[in-house]
Amino acid sequence: MKYFVATILTRGKRVEEALYAKDKMDANKKIKLKHSGIIIKVIESEEPLDLQFKRFKQNFLKNIKRSKIKPDALISAVRQLAVMSNAGISIHDSIKEIAISSEDETLKYIFNKVADDINSGHSLSTSMEHFRYEFGNLTIAMVQLGEKTGKLDEALYSLATMLEDIRSNFIKFKKAMAYPRNVMIAMAIAFVILITYVVPEFKAIFDELKTELPLPTQILLTLEYLFNNYGHYVIIILVTLYIVFQYFLNNSQQFRYGWHEVLLKTYLIKNIIKFSTLSRFTLVFSELLHAGIPIAEALDTSINMIDNLPLKAKLKSVRITVEKGGSLNQGLKETKLFENMIIQMLSAGEDSGTLDSMINKVAEYYKMRFDAIIDGLAEAIEPIMLIIIASMVTLLALGIFLPMWDLGNAVQGG
Repeated sequence: MKYFVATILTRGKRVEEALYAKDKMDANKKIKLKHSGIIIKVIESEEPLDLQFKRFKQNFLKNIKRSKIKPDALISAVRQLAVMSNAGISIHDSIKEIAISSEDETLKYIFNKVADDINSGHSLSTSMEHFRYEFGNLTIAMVQLGEKTGKLDEALYSLATMLEDIRSNFIKFKKAMAYPRNVMIAMAIAFVILITYVVPEFKAIFDELKTELPLPTQILLTLEYLFNNYGHYVIIILVTLYIVFQYFLNNSQQFRYGWHEVLLKTYLIKNIIKFSTLSRFTLVFSELLHAGIPIAEALDTSINMIDNLPLKAKLKSVRITVEKGGSLNQGLKETKLFENMIIQMLSAGEDSGTLDSMINKVAEYYKMRFDAIIDGLAEAIEPIMLIIIASMVTLLALGIFLPMWDLGNAVQGG
């Protein structure tokens, strides 16, 4: 992108505005879309050093950390967009107004870009597609539903409700994790202090023994040596690994697929991901069918909403089955994600012509399962927390006291 400076005559005043564009023609086009005044000239210019540095920093950080729109800001924006759309205000004007009033910088930037794309003749869903990561797959899917059915305001109201449910579950998740997280942080701090300041005091005593130390003591002394001599290097390595991990997670499809597979095999997390995904998938699918969208097309939109790549790949096979003339319940059965009870319900729905309402019941069932997991999260994580705490305490106790016992036995024997 090149840097241009445009001189515009607007309301009897000459104003200059800087912008980035592919070429002079593109720059003229962007200025015409943004201003109603007379364009006097548009010239390519040297980009100021401060802007060069700012753009370099943004491009570099963009590949490392991509930020989604804050949930509360997105819910508020969707609600406003639904109300304004229902009132007959154009999508372009609605989005511009929301961008002006929003305090979320990410949302403000993205909505301004979306408004510009809409002004260029693109649909709302196509304009939002460029920001799929920031909006999330669910938002894109529900906007597509609204455009296909011609009831964008209803789709946006439904989307806001779904986002509020997701937000509510996330808050419950954070509350459930607060106690175990705080306990583990406190234990970790205590462990580091003991390793850094207490263990060195015993080290001199252990050195005087000049005997082979038990394994727990050797582990403690090794940790003490690493913390006191290479602690800052360990922190740098951990931060670097985190940055590299985030980079590959955001930019490598293969790496992200592998990471998602790991999550689906992790205790407790696998059920949270599975039931939240199936709940949203079936809910959006039922909404699409209820609106009269063909099954294959409804599957496409619903599957595109899914974040977890392995689950997405499994559900894509359902569309292939349906395209080949197979039944929906057979396709879903082959994924091995749904219980027999669910398959029988869907089979009955297909036979009776009430598939959309049956899938809606399935969505309610999976939402209930997901809510139950979130509500019981604190109890489910307690055994893991107790094992970790017990391991740390045992290591410290055995590491320090075993050599002392050996020393006491040696004195008594002497």
